[in-house]
Amino acid sequence: MGDKKRFTSSRKLDHLRICAEEQVESGESGFSDVRFVHNALPECDMGKIDIRSRFMNHAFSSPLFISAMTGGHPGTKEVNARLARAAERYGLGMGVGSQRAALENPALADTFSVVRDEAPHAFLVGNLGAVQLRDHGIEWAEKAVEMIGANALAIHLNFLQEAIQPEGDHNATGCLDAIAELCRDVKVPVIVKETGCGISAATARALWGAGVSAIDIGGWGGTSWAAVESVRAGETGHSGDKRLKSLGEDFAGWGIPTVVSLAEVLATGSPVIASGGIRSGMDIAKGLAFGADLCGMAMPLLKPAMESDDALNETIDAVHRELTVTMFLTGSSRVPDLRKASVQITGRTRQMIDKDNPARIKR
Repeated sequence: MGDKKRFTSSRKLDHLRICAEEQVESGESGFSDVRFVHNALPECDMGKIDIRSRFMNHAFSSPLFISAMTGGHPGTKEVNARLARAAERYGLGMGVGSQRAALENPALADTFSVVRDEAPHAFLVGNLGAVQLRDHGIEWAEKAVEMIGANALAIHLNFLQEAIQPEGDHNATGCLDAIAELCRDVKVPVIVKETGCGISAATARALWGAGVSAIDIGGWGGTSWAAVESVRAGETGHSGDKRLKSLGEDFAGWGIPTVVSLAEVLATGSPVIASGGIRSGMDIAKGLAFGADLCGMAMPLLKPAMESDDALNETIDAVHRELTVTMFLTGSSRVPDLRKASVQITGRTRQMIDKDNPARIKR
């Protein structure tokens, strides 16, 4: 295996380890500034709350989406298998991590294909970077889809991470054209997702114009890939990487808070997945109240997925319980009812939304 392929694969294990062991969450997603108005007469039966959801003409048992996390190294296979078993058991959608490593080295494909093996009925989303799409075209995209029998393909945008990585891709030209070409030619829906810096209204409009089927906002306020890469750079001991470590620390605060990004993107179109700092069932309810179709969660599921199936199931059960109680206390019998629930938006989040999107504050 060439050095570049080895770096790609080993980086995947580095990312998994750092996310599990280090403090790499940064910022405020904005959910703490969003508060539901309590409905003292909810007029619904908590035992009959219906959390089923729809996204891109597919039915889900829950609006919880298992966001892209891992794959691409033998040490990541069991984590993906556990996540997939949970997706199958609970009727959830699931994304896999970047498939670049397996496209460079097909011997690693089973770290991704195990997901379809364990979740034969789940809605699975493949994953390819925008730079890799630009450089390798639809051939890699189709291989990524085939590898896991994907129902959709996510093209991820991670240019802050690339800027901090010692081996990162720093040329972002031509990516929008590559996305537009993919949308014209590929047979599955295309989702474009950010990875922690959020998507603005202007970028969203460009993506809808390119023909994407959905946007996953990946806002600021959860796992910071600048922080992850800063930790990686600091571990090498190389003088050049020490400079990147400092750069990662400087940019840990860069991005659009999740709630602000969600408001901006929803003002331009839908469907939308809200992700970035979603840490509870109540956060999911808040995302749905704004108008998100699904809400993606990664870090809260990663640690239990590294432990056992039981630990992961317990975590998902707890998320669903909190979502159900939140719906009950807002008088929302079904997920669409949450869009009619009264919310109060305060603090910096309200200031940012009022400034950029005053039409969103109409409650």
